[in-house]
Order: sequence, then structure tokens, then C-alpha cells
Amino acid sequence: MMLASAAFLTACSDVPKSEQVNEADVSINGSNIAQNIDIWPKLNMPVKKDAKLEQKIKDILSTMTLEQKVAQMIQPEIRDITVEDMRKYGFGSYLNGGGAFPNNDKHATPSDWIKLAEDLYQASVDDSIDGSSIPTIWGTDAVHGHNNVIGATLFPHNIGLGAANNPELIEKIAAVTATEVMVTGIDWVFAPTVAVVRDDRWGRAYEGYSEDPEIVREYSASIVKGLQGHADKDFLGDSRVISTIKHFLGDGGTEEGDDQGNNIATEQELFDIHGQGYVGGLTAGAQSVMASFNSWHGEKNHGNKYLLTTVLKEKMGFDGFVVGDWNGHGQIPGCTNENCSQTVNAGLDIFMVPTDAWKPLYENTIAQVISGEIPQARIDDAVSRILRVKLRAGIFDKPSPANRAVSGKVELIGAAPHREVARQAVRESLVLLKNKDNILPLNPKATILVAGDGADNIGKQSGGWSVTWQGTGNANSDFPGATSIYAGFEQVVSAAGGNIELAVDGEFSTKPDVAIVVFGEEPYAEGTGDIANLDYQRGNKKDLALLKKLKAQGIPVISVFISGRPMWVNAELNASNAFVAAWLPGSEGSGVSEVLFTKADGTINYDFKGKLSFSWPKSALQAVLNRFDTTYDPLLPYGFGLEYRDENVLADDLNEIVAKDNNISRELVLFEQVAKTPWKMSISSGGESELVTSSIVEMPAIKLKTMDKSVQEDARTITFTGNGKGEVGLKSNFVEDLRSYAENSATITFSLRKDKEQSTTAKVMLEMHCEKDCLGTVDISRKIADMPVNEWQELSVDLNCFIESGANMARINKVFVLSSNDEITLSFADIKLRPKSAEQASISC
Repeated sequence: MMLASAAFLTACSDVPKSEQVNEADVSINGSNIAQNIDIWPKLNMPVKKDAKLEQKIKDILSTMTLEQKVAQMIQPEIRDITVEDMRKYGFGSYLNGGGAFPNNDKHATPSDWIKLAEDLYQASVDDSIDGSSIPTIWGTDAVHGHNNVIGATLFPHNIGLGAANNPELIEKIAAVTATEVMVTGIDWVFAPTVAVVRDDRWGRAYEGYSEDPEIVREYSASIVKGLQGHADKDFLGDSRVISTIKHFLGDGGTEEGDDQGNNIATEQELFDIHGQGYVGGLTAGAQSVMASFNSWHGEKNHGNKYLLTTVLKEKMGFDGFVVGDWNGHGQIPGCTNENCSQTVNAGLDIFMVPTDAWKPLYENTIAQVISGEIPQARIDDAVSRILRVKLRAGIFDKPSPANRAVSGKVELIGAAPHREVARQAVRESLVLLKNKDNILPLNPKATILVAGDGADNIGKQSGGWSVTWQGTGNANSDFPGATSIYAGFEQVVSAAGGNIELAVDGEFSTKPDVAIVVFGEEPYAEGTGDIANLDYQRGNKKDLALLKKLKAQGIPVISVFISGRPMWVNAELNASNAFVAAWLPGSEGSGVSEVLFTKADGTINYDFKGKLSFSWPKSALQAVLNRFDTTYDPLLPYGFGLEYRDENVLADDLNEIVAKDNNISRELVLFEQVAKTPWKMSISSGGESELVTSSIVEMPAIKLKTMDKSVQEDARTITFTGNGKGEVGLKSNFVEDLRSYAENSATITFSLRKDKEQSTTAKVMLEMHCEKDCLGTVDISRKIADMPVNEWQELSVDLNCFIESGANMARINKVFVLSSNDEITLSFADIKLRPKSAEQASISC
């Protein structure tokens, strides 16, 4: 098992011990927290400031106009700009988001990527319109290989790499990624993610290496060195890219694993747990840091000057640039995607601003500098940092993207040596949780059945951030050169003279000696993967049924579990003779076969090496389960992982009673004066919708405006015009799992007022929408008709009404929708989910 080094958290010579902290209570966003800058170390950065380079920065800066400077701070997305936009504005950088491709073509070739890089670069150095010849740089989310490009090598996601616990291998992986990225003319990678995951319900859990900072800190340094090269020898050379440590800070420690939520750790915990990846990466020479969506004690990190400037830049000594995350600046109170001086003043150097918000943001930022709202010195500091990184990376001196050392060498995309590194990563990331009677390794000469919907599914085994953002909508043909897990099995068994059959549903033609069932989570990314608890296939145990069916026929079962986090699978473990946590292995599924099977002569090929870097839960409710917790009681502890010779520790009688969270007692506030994160208010008319971003919004079928109920603008007035169907609702960018509220007899409760008399035939529906066009609808017309005019009433609707009419509470993306085709004016306020209130609901079913 992996054990903590006694010196781990004090590896920096000037990191104080917690008992030395002299804390001062400082109010941040109205919350008193201990804030002490002495907690943070002054880091010994390997890339020092160079006097000649600094003079060059000053010389360039002295020639720049305000417009040119602000353009360096704007990072639009390839779907939202043209080559002519680049020529006119001279953006300092641009990006492709997950699922964005040159020409909007998922199957764009490496040549297409290179052409776009070359065209935008040439436009950026063309000074005929904007007067600037500063080269632009392209940033991409290459988070487990160059995962946006068809045919690239896809490595196991970070959770699997954490189980491998091999920093040298990690550096090789990063170097391969850098090479494949450079082939397409791209300069900059948004990696590594150094989140320390403390709640496994988080939809980005698989982007973290571990629940503990031990591995994260060391891996961060390895990834940075692999991407950028070593600071003392091959730093940012011809096959290296700029790296980004993300997301600063505490994204893995939000309450209830809520993506983009609130972290309430003490400052000492923030450093000891969540800050260690930055110590590792910055001391390896990382040149950029990405701000996080999450809050710390209620203050959004994109606007937290203490963290971005005082801690990161001034105390820790980071002299590169801080880039925002996808419109993260727009989440700061008082800001929009188009207007946010607060984040610049807090220390953000580059706005990541996809969509067409980039142009008003550019214009508003210029105006704010002219007015003095943003100091000129802050702009000059931001641009100096951007220029410093570009000069260190040789962007001014390197050939254009199409003419760089490895650009266009398409044979390097998915090259055989790269795939071998990925297969090694797959082999070393597998964790053997159960091996009853030492059934593994298997003899490849046997008769093998392979079942389960993950067996021959490269998209499923790769997870999110695989060609598309969510990793969905892909076929095996979208991964040329890759191998599914089954393909690896088939190759090994056929070569040894055994017999193998693939049957996803487990229906075989010849009874096998053993069945391998490959199953697990469907792909997801970010908040879409947030879940309420860790019960695998909650409410629909189809994979368990498959395991039991095979077991009932006397067939030994080997389970290969694909997942982005540890999950409660006690029943699946009981139904398995052996159980392998395969995580999300990526494009090289054949790596699994190299461990599960012996060689043809019966000798071991590769033994299991992987050890849990996330504790495995005993209960579905053990989402917060981290080593060194005072009440640490896992099914399998951090560092667990069997080898073939080890004695099995799991029996077949694990508790299968599904724990329900009957202790949900707090209300979930959805709207109180404003829509609460992650919900956003929108209106729609005739199938067209728009977000509510001002006090009055209007479409043909609906008008919405703010009004005062108890305090200023704490309610909204809706006027349905009768001109078609109008809707107002609370929507999320991600699907939300609300099953725990339904299971705890919750209602959706809200205040409503009828503002005018209405026709007795007017219809008003309350709806909940879920993905794939499912929805639940409740007619509230009669309640409204019976209400007196201009009198507020509290209404509550049993959530089971929505379930009975078609809503899937596991996949809600619009939680409160009022709709009507008729003329009627209503006001609403104070929307919440209230547990244990269904018996008293105004509307039941």
C-alpha cells in the first residue's frame, strides 16, 4: 500500500507547520475565515527572470496601444472567430473547446488543424489593420492525450494514472501528448489538472489523480516536465508545449461534490490538500495557471484577489499568466460574460471568452481602463506576463505553426511507440479488488465468453473528453488505430488457440469456461457527471442482472469495471469471482488483456500493479471517504490492490442493502432573489430561448421583469401574451440528479401571485425537463384560478407528480418551468425543493 511520506507536506523549506500559524480573522464575502499569508510558501522557481528578456518585454509594451494590450488578454474560441477577426483584433490567444474542430468537422484531419493554426497565426502577425505583429498562441484541452483529434493516442484518465503511481511513466505520457499536439501546430495545453478529489460524487473525479495530495504533487511536476521539458535542459523546445496547472484553487473540495460549487476548507487545508499540486507544478516551471469555477467560502475564485494575486503571484512568486476558464468571469456577482472589471483587478490575465461575448468584453474592458475602473498598471502587468511566457516559449522566434519541427508529421499521431506507452499505462492502472480462488490470470487456451456493453466500445472505455466533450456520440470507427478491450482479448485468445465469443447480452452458443463481463459508467464530463450518491446503476441494475444470470448457469465471472470514480458495487462484487477496477483506460484496450491472461505457455505475462488512489466505499453514501479521516471505514482502503499471488480478502456476502439518504432535511434553494448556481433563468417563445440577463426581457409569447415582493427585485413578473407558447424556467448546463429529494418525499415549493383576473379556461403548466426530450408536467391552472388577485400564496407540488408524468429525476436539466399559451400575468418568488413535505403538498397525484 502507498504510505504518506513524513516529510510530504513540508517538502518546501519555508512551509510553516500548522501550529506555527498566527491566524487573523478576515471577512471574505461576508464569511469570517482564517486568512494568513504565512501559510503559503515562497517557491524556488526554476525559470528565473532574465534581465534581457524583461527589457524586451518593456520595449514591446512601450509600443503597444491600449487596444492591442486588451486584445492580448482576450481568448476567443475557434467556433466564434474568423481569420479576419484575428487580423483586425490580434487576439493574444485562442482555444478550441471540447467538441470544437476546424471547419466544425469532427473528422478534421491533422492537416486541417495545421491549416487553421497557420491561418490564424499569419493573421495575428499581420499588422495591416491592428498595427500589431505579436504572434498568437492556441490552447487546447489535451487532458489524456490529444483527445480532440481523430486517431490520437488516448491515455487512461487521471484517476487510472493515479492508481499506477509511476511519475516516470507520467512524464513519458506528457511528452507523447506534447509531441502529438505539436504535430497539429498547437502551442499550449490546458493540463495538468491537479484537483485533489474529496467527494466522489463530483463529475470531474476522474480528472483527479487521487483523494490525497501525495501523488498529485509529484505527478504535477512530472506532467509539467513532460509537456514543457525540464527547465535546465530542453525547456519549451521544438516538441514541447506550454502547460497549465488547473484549476486554482480547491475545485476538488466543493461541498457535496458540486461542480463549480463552494469549498469551505480552512486556509491551512486549502494549502495542505488542494495547494500541493501547484507546489509541484510551479517548482517544475509551469508557465500558466487556470482559475477555477469554484468558490472559496462563497467568493468565486475568478474574482478572488487574495488567491490570484496575493497568494499565487506575490507570495508564491508565480510570474507567468493566469487564464480564466470557460466564461468563468461571468459568474462573478455583478459581472456578465461581456463585462467584468472585477476579475482583471483580482489578477486574471486572460479572459477565456467563448461565444460572441468576446467583442463586447473587449470593448467594455477598454472603456473601463479609460475610465480608471481598471488601473492601467494592472493591464500592463497582465500583458507583461503574457509576453514573458511567449518569449520564454520562443513564440516570437519559432517558425510559423505549419513550419515547426514536428508540424505535419502525421505519422506521429497515434504512433506505435506512443500507443505502447499508453498500453503500459493501462496495465499499471488496473486494480484487482477481488480474486476468489486465484481465478486470475486466465489461460488464453480456454473457452471465453465476453459480455457487457463496455467490451467492444472504445468510446465507453475512453470516457469524457474523447473526441467530443462529453465523450458521447462516438463509434469505434472514430478511434482509428485504437483497440477495444474485447479486441485485445480476441487477439490473445485466438493466438493461443483458445475459443472466444462476444455476446453483449451474455447469450452464448457454446458454454464457456469463464465469462468476462465489461461494464460500467457511460461517458460524461464536468457537471454532467455529478451524482447524488455512489450506488452504481441506481434504480436500474441491468449489469448486475447479467452477472447473476451467468453465475446462475455455473459460469465463473470476471468483472472488468469501467468508471470515473469508485462506486458502491457490493452486489456486483458478490456476483463476481474476480473484479477489476479498470477506470477509463483510453484507446489502448488491449492493455487489459496483457494483464488478465497468461502467456500461451501458462507463465505470467504482466501482474497487477495498480493500487487504489481513491478509497473504495462500503456504502453508497460514503462519497466523502478519504484516508486520514477521523471516521475512516472503507470497504477497501487507499493503497489497496491485489497481485496474483495475494490472498483474496472479499467474500461473496457483502451487504447489498441499498442505503438511502433519509437524512436529507435541508431545503435546496433554486431561486431566492436570483437563480442559484447551477441554475440560470431563461425564457422561450416559439421554440426559441434566451437567458435572462437584464431586469426586463421580452419575446413574442412572454415578457419577464423584476419586481419587489419583500425586498428589492426578489421576485419576477411573467406576462404570457397569448401569442403562442411562452415559457420561463430555471435551466442548468448540466443534468442534475434530484432522486434523493424525490426519495425523501420532497415538494417543489414556490410563492405565486395572480396579478390580474384571467379567463377561467386559461391553462398554466408547471414542468420539469430532462435530457433526451423527457419531461414531467403538472397542470396548476385550477389552483391559479382559485387564487384571489394580488395576494401571494405558497404552492407546493409533490415531486412524484412529475415522475408519474414522465420526468427522470436522475437527469433533470430544467427544474422549474412555467408555460402557457394563454393570456395571463403571474409573479413568482422563492423556489425551493423541500424534503419530507409531500404529505402536505398543495398539489398531489
